[in-house]
Amino acid sequence: MRQDAKKVVGLLLVALALEVPVAAQKARWNELNAQGKQLYEQGKYAEAIPLAQESIRVAEATFGSEHRNVAASLDNLAGLYEKQGRYADAEPLYKRALAIDEKALGPDHPDVARALNNLAALYTEQGRYADAEPLYKRALAIREKALGPDHPDVAASLNNLAALYMEQGRYADAEPLYKRALAIWEKALGPDHPDVATSLNNLAALYKKQGRYADAEPLYKRALVILGKALGPDHPYVATSLNNLARLYEKQGRYADAEPLYKRALAIWEKALGPDHPDVATSLNGLSELYEKQGRYANAEPLYKRALAIREKALGPDHPDVATSLNGLAGLYEKQGLYADAEPLYKRALAIDEKALGPNHPDVAEVAENLARTLRKLGRGQEAKGYEEQAAKVREKRK
Repeated sequence: MRQDAKKVVGLLLVALALEVPVAAQKARWNELNAQGKQLYEQGKYAEAIPLAQESIRVAEATFGSEHRNVAASLDNLAGLYEKQGRYADAEPLYKRALAIDEKALGPDHPDVARALNNLAALYTEQGRYADAEPLYKRALAIREKALGPDHPDVAASLNNLAALYMEQGRYADAEPLYKRALAIWEKALGPDHPDVATSLNNLAALYKKQGRYADAEPLYKRALVILGKALGPDHPYVATSLNNLARLYEKQGRYADAEPLYKRALAIWEKALGPDHPDVATSLNGLSELYEKQGRYANAEPLYKRALAIREKALGPDHPDVATSLNGLAGLYEKQGLYADAEPLYKRALAIDEKALGPNHPDVAEVAENLARTLRKLGRGQEAKGYEEQAAKVREKRK
């Protein structure tokens, strides 16, 4: 008996000895995730990726390959790839995370709905709307069943599905979902919660798309007031709200009203996020487009160029947002009759979009049309015809 007791003690000591590095590995995993999150929020996606990759390795070694912490690490890396436009790299990670969550929690758990939303959002980014819709609908059904019809997470799912419909031009399908989401958030969180402001912004964006500017403006203004009160006047979300209202004014030709809002949004983002953050590029693009519409080309060009440089550095040279900047700068040159300067920018934008988004994405059709128009101005009608046909095929497939 005495000998057996010694064996038991020995086993306990071994177990305790093993527990020390496991605890250290857990701490390491948490540290990697915290550092990665900080870099993500700073827009330093390339720097965050090695940390996220190491987080997966540590999670697998510490918790096992089917543990939910592995799924969390996979989600983080997939999100970084998505931000860089590396959709083909992100998709298998999101799918593996979803499979882990389904196996660990069952198919009807709210966290499975979160994983479904991540994958659906990736498909939406790629214009793969038919792939995204059933995932969003399944996520919504899971949340309604598990959490009840009035839970804020149900509102988030409604919002996602509505955004998908808006992207497709299905405005009549989107509006009741946005309205129901808004009602849920107001009831659950109160009328002055930042999530209510998000919902107001989304509904306003739908109205703006439809040209319902008088319906959109009070929603944008209410959202701006809520965010300023809840988060302070210099929060990045306030900048987003300012940018939204500025775009509405720009659509209406109210350029004098739009410009100070764009400038204030830019100042907030630069101060809060630093001058090289991708959100700063978004703000620069908005202001440059405003100047372009006013014929202030000399003011617009350096902003377009700075936005392009920020995106290339932060997101990589093959990101769809880089294509957006190239397309904008090329359009500026085209308006000035600088067709030879516009052509290579349009061609590079088209190549990026085709690679990142696939040949049937609406952005591909738009850039192909722009390039064709420029080529015709250069007297190269036969070459232009090929791009016109390419755009027409994309439009036809998406009907």
